[in-house]
Amino acid sequence: MIGAPVTLYQALRTTEKAYGAHEAFVCQDERLTWSQTLAGTRRIAAALHARGIRKGDHVGIMMGNGATWLQVFFACAAIGAVTVPVNTRFKTDELAFCLKQADVKLLVFVDSFLGIDFVDLLKAVEPAFDAQLPGQALPELTQAVMAGDGRAPAAAQRYADFLAAGDAAQVDVDALAEHVTPDDILLMQFTSGTTSFPKGVMLTHANMVTNAWAAGQRIGVRADDRYFSIRPFFHVSGTTLSVLVSLVYGCCLLTLPKFDVAETLRILDEERCTLTSGNDTIFLMMMGHPDFDRNKLHLRGGWAAAGPEVMQQIQDVMGVPNVCNAYGQSEASPNVVLSDRNDAFELRAAGWGLPHKGTQVRIADAETGVEPPRGERGEIQVKGWHVMRGYYKMPDATAKAFTPDGWLKTGDLGEMSEDGRIRMVGRLKDMYRVGGENVAPAEVEETLHAHPAVQQAQVIGVPDARLGEVTAAFVLLKAGKTASSQELIDWCKGRCANFKVPRYLEVVDTFENIGMTGSSKVQKNKLRDHAIVLFGLGSGGKP
Repeated sequence: MIGAPVTLYQALRTTEKAYGAHEAFVCQDERLTWSQTLAGTRRIAAALHARGIRKGDHVGIMMGNGATWLQVFFACAAIGAVTVPVNTRFKTDELAFCLKQADVKLLVFVDSFLGIDFVDLLKAVEPAFDAQLPGQALPELTQAVMAGDGRAPAAAQRYADFLAAGDAAQVDVDALAEHVTPDDILLMQFTSGTTSFPKGVMLTHANMVTNAWAAGQRIGVRADDRYFSIRPFFHVSGTTLSVLVSLVYGCCLLTLPKFDVAETLRILDEERCTLTSGNDTIFLMMMGHPDFDRNKLHLRGGWAAAGPEVMQQIQDVMGVPNVCNAYGQSEASPNVVLSDRNDAFELRAAGWGLPHKGTQVRIADAETGVEPPRGERGEIQVKGWHVMRGYYKMPDATAKAFTPDGWLKTGDLGEMSEDGRIRMVGRLKDMYRVGGENVAPAEVEETLHAHPAVQQAQVIGVPDARLGEVTAAFVLLKAGKTASSQELIDWCKGRCANFKVPRYLEVVDTFENIGMTGSSKVQKNKLRDHAIVLFGLGSGGKP
């Protein structure tokens, strides 16, 4: 139990003392007890310190879910370094921006993941990887450590050698940890926003560890639970609501490097998992798989970011009785409101939840800050211990994220019931979600604008039966230039993450007939309506 904010490492030592011999983590053939997790954390922390990493330095992690990711994260926390999770789907432009914007000093990466050669990707971003760091593209990146058996670039140290150097240094990690406080930055989470590239959300130990504890209280996590979560560790739902929930309560976390439906169903059965988490897409894919058999599930609860229909199916089809409905965003560590496992199902299915103790949530007019009568809709705004420190090196964006009186502006549309429950009902901003991944249209538009034939691109999310939403783009070409829809889609495939790549792309002569404002801005609500008709997506996103 957490009575007051603690650091991640303090929580790890407490859990290890209580449950040292218990299984802590399972991923494919990797199995760790809490004692092994603590020992591995100390070893990696010593290696980081031996490489000159100190409190406040930024360490990037670029690999899939696994024991190495988990323990490097814990090790950074132990010595006060800031973890910068790198999305494994990033392509060159996104990766370069993330590493440079975050001032990453040391990068721990795997040689390849899901068929992507990370060595070649990194060399494309920073040619100095083939010689000696730092280079001109990433002047703050002075060191790199590569896991895996592939060919290491000249500037990277192999992971085994990295650990051996730490062993020889004989660093007192517990002594270093004494200088880390709950208010220190723990993690920098890059999140898509309304700008053309992501922003680095600065989250403290107190933000994330306390948020994990509070969420676990609502879910009812116990030390004997076996919690399967496929949430990527490079997402805050993977760190806070998966890794740290497991850490705080001492239960075993089970995961996979990537979401494989058949393998997920096998693990849920054979490992007798009692808790799980996910969004609409994850649950629908499990229920729709040929291997699905509710009699092989042992789940009693968990959390879902899902609509009423999917929540109903989780209860009726999967037979999971106590799943909670979660709403949040990276800037709030991430959980803002969460229903309780003991709430009536109707409340959980509809997404009604209460703010956590010590936090505040209000519904207000996005422009004036005036709170409407209960039951009327407005922007969800948040205050409390789980709110971010700000966006790294983006003071203007940070200032715009808050009201003059200090409320975090989520950009999401919500409503409040008479008894103070909150639910999110839509998005004020034009961001959309593809299979649980946030996509800002401006990011895809910028990629298309880089094509030599493109004059203007407009991107929106359109309905999809499997992923919830997918990307659709409308492109106006420069005079005298030609480019096919497929050529432009292929252009995006090589430059941005696959979930952002347009599923549908139409080359247009003008946007005038679709709908424009008096200031000559395309009205995206009308553009979306046009796309639904044009691409025949009126029935649940099925063409």
